[in-house]
Parts: sequence; structure tokens; C-alpha cells
Amino acid sequence: MRFGDADLDALARAANDSVYGLSAYVWTRDLAATHGLAKRLRAGSVKVNGAGMEFALPFGGFRQSGLGRENGRYGVEAFTETKAVMIDY
Repeated sequence: MRFGDADLDALARAANDSVYGLSAYVWTRDLAATHGLAKRLRAGSVKVNGAGMEFALPFGGFRQSGLGRENGRYGVEAFTETKAVMIDY
């Protein structure tokens, strides 16, 4: 879905309209929009412009995607909802 001038709240609501939340992908040249959208997305990781997974970062999903976080110091902080954002800019 293109989001050039779209309302980021509406875009995030559409993306979050799921019982799952393992990972999200965003393609953009606008770094400010990237940060704004990543903050609103309910996903365990947000990958931007094809960025891959960094295995030292926490891994896990929100809602019905996963049972918590693995890897990193957050693996032992069971009640946090951390988000990893990878950007290939």
C-alpha cells in the first residue's frame, strides 16, 4: 500500500488489523515517515527497505505471533514488548 501523503495512523490501523504481529516490512525514502510508522506498527520487528534480520536483536512477535522474546538481554525480560527496526537506507 502506498503511503506517500497518507495518514500514518490510518495506515498503521490497516496494517495492525490482524491477530498476528511477527514482522512488518516498509519500503520508503522518507526516514521520518519510517520512524513514525515503525512506532505505530504492532509487530515484533520492522524491516525497512529490505533490511535483513540481525540475530543479536530480540526476536518475537506481538499478539498471536510468538510467545515472547528470544536473544539479547530482552530474552529474560518477559513482560516487555520491544520492537527491532532494521533500516537499509
